[in-house]
Amino acid sequence: MPVEIPVDLQPELVPLAWLIGTWEGHGAVVYTDAEERRVFQRAEFSIEGDQPYLLYTCRTWFDEADPTPGALLGVETGIWQLARPRGDHDTGPGLMPPSADTPYTTAAAVEELRTERDDFDIEVALAYPHGLMEHYAGRIAGPRVDLVSDGGVKTPNALDYRASSRMYGLVEGRLMWVWEMAANGHDPASHVSADLQRTSPSVLD
Repeated sequence: MPVEIPVDLQPELVPLAWLIGTWEGHGAVVYTDAEERRVFQRAEFSIEGDQPYLLYTCRTWFDEADPTPGALLGVETGIWQLARPRGDHDTGPGLMPPSADTPYTTAAAVEELRTERDDFDIEVALAYPHGLMEHYAGRIAGPRVDLVSDGGVKTPNALDYRASSRMYGLVEGRLMWVWEMAANGHDPASHVSADLQRTSPSVLD
């Protein structure tokens, strides 16, 4: 069944539209020989005016099955957007305003960014409160996102963190996602998995 996209949605957000909203649910956090911990997550993908990106925040708490229920475990914030060449029509560097009109004013123009694989390249920038900023590159193909990071930028006091990958997918209306990472001297291994349900209206409703 085709998905109907709102006519007023910023064209560059069309491939990302299924993510927009608030998602909540349960999951698990584990790494190598560490004990698995049950968690509750709230992920928010929101539109910022007419900007061609999504603002993202995900908070994770220990859930009611954990010995420390309700304690905040972590927060990650960032930007999700299609990967494309930057030009005079974009803001930056810094707060330099655009000096030209964007060429991506229609869905047809954005379709020009579709790859030979029949998907879109995507970039995600994330920041964490423990001395790490991470850049993911990947692809979005319908209701699935695959991302890979080379470890990002770390402060001198950050712990060892060398690489990671993530997969997000829409399955029967639920957001499923998994995260693998290579850290603390270990090879890539499963770290997080979660099953989230939309709790706010979708822009597609």
